[in-house]
Amino acid sequence: MTVKIIAWLSIIGIIALLIIYFLLRSVDFTTSQEELDYYFSLIDYEPEFKYADLDDRSIHYMTVGDTSKPAVLFVHGSPGAWSDHRIVFTDTSLINNFRFISIDRPGFGKSGEGNPERSLEKQAEAVAKVLEQENTSAILAGHSYGGPVIVRAAIDYPELTDGLVIVAGSVDPELEKTKWFQIPVHYKILSWILPRDIYATNEEILALKKELQEMEPSWEQVTQPVSVIQGGVDNLVPVGNADYAKKMLTNTTPEMIVIPEMNHFVIWNQPELLVQEINRIGELNQQKSPTE
Repeated sequence: MTVKIIAWLSIIGIIALLIIYFLLRSVDFTTSQEELDYYFSLIDYEPEFKYADLDDRSIHYMTVGDTSKPAVLFVHGSPGAWSDHRIVFTDTSLINNFRFISIDRPGFGKSGEGNPERSLEKQAEAVAKVLEQENTSAILAGHSYGGPVIVRAAIDYPELTDGLVIVAGSVDPELEKTKWFQIPVHYKILSWILPRDIYATNEEILALKKELQEMEPSWEQVTQPVSVIQGGVDNLVPVGNADYAKKMLTNTTPEMIVIPEMNHFVIWNQPELLVQEINRIGELNQQKSPTE
């Protein structure tokens, strides 16, 4: 009887794994070319696609806009792609005043999809490599996992960082809780079940708590203008992350925008908040004297 039970449980387990496998494989996080063509048809600039070298991989990124304007660099979450901020790209109040740069973070899109980069330091270096190649500094806007990436970039590369817009950023190490199902798919025996971008997501999120703890003493080095945008009903990145960011930003005064009824998906549902804060930081930078 015991052998039969084990056999049936094994069969059920295999079937469950196959169902999960096909469900995950059916999820598509990419933006269609038709949709991208539509968004770019709304502005007077053609996007350019480039690569910057980072160790053993190339970082894919997009640029669009007037090269004489100040830059904004967008950093997506996990999973994600350079195109996640596509709605913001078409805002005329921004495209008339800024040049946009948007990257595929290491492990995603054309920056080595499925080859995860667990280090926030290396993620920030990818941002720096792109900005150095473009010979510009930038306001950095990061959503979700992109939040701690841009904070790390501001710490390590202050000369390249004109300001930060942290949108639903996963920045508090104490709020990073490992889920039981994240551990099994970390190992090769089960990692095959995940699409490549989901595998990269799982790997960098498993490492995030330790990465945030290591970054904790360095928050005081952030002196640039900062905006923190957070939803009160964000089930993926709890609102406590915004409180943590405010507490840690001791050498700048962040603009705190916490919307009680807002969820995690700010850049798609309420992109006007991101536009508003990029413009605000841009105006602050313009007001600085040339000697500052």
